[in-house]
Amino acid sequence: MSQPEKSRASNSKRRTRIQQENESRILEAALETFSANGFRGTTIDQIADAAGMSKPNILYYFRNKEEMHRVLLDQLLDTWLDPLRNINASGDPLNEILQYVQRKLEISRKHPRESRLFANEVLQGAPRIEDVIKGTLKDLVDEKAAIIQGWIDEGKIADCDPHHLIFSIWATTQHYADFDVQICAVLGRKKASNRFDTASEFLGKLFANGLRV
Repeated sequence: MSQPEKSRASNSKRRTRIQQENESRILEAALETFSANGFRGTTIDQIADAAGMSKPNILYYFRNKEEMHRVLLDQLLDTWLDPLRNINASGDPLNEILQYVQRKLEISRKHPRESRLFANEVLQGAPRIEDVIKGTLKDLVDEKAAIIQGWIDEGKIADCDPHHLIFSIWATTQHYADFDVQICAVLGRKKASNRFDTASEFLGKLFANGLRV
């Protein structure tokens, strides 16, 4: 997929501090709006209102909402893939997987809007990041699945399908970002206040018990 045409500000060889601050301000407003309304439900006017800037000023930095959306997704995917990249083939297998679970859960704690942005994109068929999903993401998952399969073959962890193990980690950890409203409603205010701590303990035990030989 071709990259969106860059705005005049983005094309500047030297961006001033004010330009950098304004870009960050716009992207923060875009993230808030996209994660709440989805790509289709978001307009430039809404982003401008959230940023406290005029629409022409927004369009000086970004030509359209597609460009803003793609920039946010690129930033998110880099953060989202880091925990998977950190799985070390030479480390203790069970510890490596459990650390991956905890890192993914921490992303849900710290970056819930980004997680919802990604979920909305995938639910729409991933039209703007299909190239990444079929390329970079698939290659990385296949690489780490091969490492996990090697641990299984050596008898270091219980037999399982490595790809579905990774999928299950995504499902259980990202749930705490994408469905946070539902979780808080079901738990109630008192239990919801430390939901990530109790989730961390539970998921650690769940995967440890399932993978321990």
